[in-house]
Amino acid sequence: MIALHRRKVAALALSGLAAPALASATQAQSVPPRASSPPAVEAAIKRFSQLKVTNAGCAVAAAAPNGGWFQGYNENAVLFVGSAIKTFILAQYLRGVENDLAGAERKQLTIDDTVRSLGSSVFGDQSTDDPLVLAGRTRTRNVLEAMIAHSDNTATDAVMAAAGVANVRALIAEAKLATVQIPTSTRRLFIYLASGEDRDMSWSEVKALMAHPTKPQSPLNSVQSMKSSANDMLAWYFAAFNGRFFRKPETLLEFKRIQAMADALSKVVPRDTAAYGKGGSIEWNGFNCLSVPGQMMVRGVPVTFCFTINWAGGPETFGPTAAAFQDAVAVVLSESAKSV
Repeated sequence: MIALHRRKVAALALSGLAAPALASATQAQSVPPRASSPPAVEAAIKRFSQLKVTNAGCAVAAAAPNGGWFQGYNENAVLFVGSAIKTFILAQYLRGVENDLAGAERKQLTIDDTVRSLGSSVFGDQSTDDPLVLAGRTRTRNVLEAMIAHSDNTATDAVMAAAGVANVRALIAEAKLATVQIPTSTRRLFIYLASGEDRDMSWSEVKALMAHPTKPQSPLNSVQSMKSSANDMLAWYFAAFNGRFFRKPETLLEFKRIQAMADALSKVVPRDTAAYGKGGSIEWNGFNCLSVPGQMMVRGVPVTFCFTINWAGGPETFGPTAAAFQDAVAVVLSESAKSV
């Protein structure tokens, strides 16, 4: 099976980002600090590095006024990060409509089988366990929120089509994120993973292919993938939340508002901590991924981070590995919060 969507694992309840209020301050620094982290953070990251997975990478930076710090483990390793790349799609769409943000979000996007994709809990993918399928037009604001809050892949492909994949890739290049790779669409990703063919198909063809994959591919490939290093994800969030990629303050505020809805951080950031991000996961042909990048605000200090693991194993490995990942990440972020 293939699954690239919002996880519903009890131990890693990826629901409702804990963000009671939007943090209004942006940081003066243009790049993350690089001084050594406190010993307790280093110890927590060492624990993360000992997770029993094929590959792991993380990076954490605190921009405290009295001296910031950085700590990483395997932070330059290029790993599969899944839906974590949706932050770039959101950012580029908002950049493209900055001159009339409110008007653009009121405009309608079409949801139908031309953009339908797997892993769509809001708009439907006709899966056997949840045969929901919605078609029609809805406000762009609803589609943006579905992409981030529910990681809906049909919403993602509708927004990607509106933003333009070439424009999203140009933003990634502008940000100098050399390790980041995004697919043409989530549907094109799934088609390639199941067939090795880099082309689009009709929705009926996609469903038939997913029922009987012809030539399964690794998610870690150079054709259609969702990849990044922890270092690049950290650099992205640090710069993006500084407002570097937006001309207007209200665009940054909207970017943060929507990312405060993300479903990946509520079980890893300290309780009642404002946080923004977008997680990712996959289960495909024995390949698994969990990724949690973003930023939390601790007493006005931004702590930016990315944690990613990739591993080989069957479906029975996902729950226990997710629980261990959640625990290890939560300890790192707890110690990071105590240090600022």
